[in-house]
Amino acid sequence: MNPLYVVCFFTALIHLTETLASSMRLAGVRTGQVATSLSFVNASLLISRMSNMLQAPLLGSMVDFAILRNDTAVLFGNFRLIIFAAFIGNLIGAMLLPFGVSVFTKAITRFEKNASIPRLILSAFYYKNLIKIFRSFRLPTMASFRNLSLAGIPKTFLILNVAMVSIYAIGVLCSLLAGALVPTYRVTATQLSGIVNGIATILFTLMVDPIAAHITDQAAKGKRPVNDVRTVVFYIVLGRLGGTLILSQLFLIPGAHYIKLVTLFVNGILLK
Repeated sequence: MNPLYVVCFFTALIHLTETLASSMRLAGVRTGQVATSLSFVNASLLISRMSNMLQAPLLGSMVDFAILRNDTAVLFGNFRLIIFAAFIGNLIGAMLLPFGVSVFTKAITRFEKNASIPRLILSAFYYKNLIKIFRSFRLPTMASFRNLSLAGIPKTFLILNVAMVSIYAIGVLCSLLAGALVPTYRVTATQLSGIVNGIATILFTLMVDPIAAHITDQAAKGKRPVNDVRTVVFYIVLGRLGGTLILSQLFLIPGAHYIKLVTLFVNGILLK
């Protein structure tokens, strides 16, 4: 199998999982178990981390082969396809959001009885429970988009969410491209992915997640309508779609050259 297709599959799975994790905020408000829902977010993101672990060596080998063949231009097309796979993963996740909210709401309620994630996962594969899960499957309808209002919701963090997602999606790809552009220092370039992802992490930690969590907590306490959480989830997911479809593609080349310049600067200092 072509390694590119494998990487695209895992990239789509990573972004699918992260998009579906957004639905747990709404499930937490509906069940009144916000803290439990956030622990479910961390559990679900294990899929994302495992997928990242499996695709990382394949990405590295693609760069190595391109350098050996002196054909780094092919990486630009391959990496754009990988970014598009991220968009597809977000799109599928967005389509499955109503289904995700339904499943996670039931899972959180059931967890209150068992208090065991492994037991909860195993019980999901029982024939009776599988039938219930399949019967709860549904896609978004026009009713899903009714009554979505940004009134009383800060707009800045939603805009920053778009920037965060678009930067996060290409951080590693930019560092790998930079390594291909300066193969002599490709290890340095690879280690500098943090100067791109670091921006996304700062935005998420300081400006995006606290605001979303605050709105979720207020809705759970009855200080805000639950509809505000629906609106936040909708625009966060919409931002993921727009970020990976447009901005990530636009930032890929500038990001790679940015890391290339930093790589040359770092090694220039060490060689003096």
